[in-house]
Amino acid sequence: MYENLKADLNRFARSISRHEQEADDLVQDALEKSLKAQELLDLPVYKQRAWFFRVMKNRLIDDRRKENRLTVWEEETEFPEKEYAVQHLEMANLLSHLPPELSDLVFKRYWLGLTSKEIGHQLGMPAATVRYKLQYAVKILRKQLEVDER
Repeated sequence: MYENLKADLNRFARSISRHEQEADDLVQDALEKSLKAQELLDLPVYKQRAWFFRVMKNRLIDDRRKENRLTVWEEETEFPEKEYAVQHLEMANLLSHLPPELSDLVFKRYWLGLTSKEIGHQLGMPAATVRYKLQYAVKILRKQLEVDER
């Protein structure tokens, strides 16, 4: 079945995606789902093609929505540099109040500019865990800044 539809699936995936790797992921995901849909084999070729196109399009929509949700969430948890006048030396001092693991996460996110997904990949943990720990670290740093200002 895949051999008959291969060219159409690849062409469609490339037309709706941003780059080749994303298109390949869409095709692969659709093929995985087709293995679970036994009734697909009984359909005519044009309906099989339509089924694959719909699965790939829905997956792309889901991915884009998830990406937008995570991007908005990460932007909302930025460190409040505008609220506090903090120089680099002062920030290094502030980071010393955090456990080494949290200090490392804050450094990677806010100084190196890595995303939670990239940090999670480096440290072998889910991106959601990275975001949770970053949120906790920023909360600790805000409290410390408030104490230091008094």
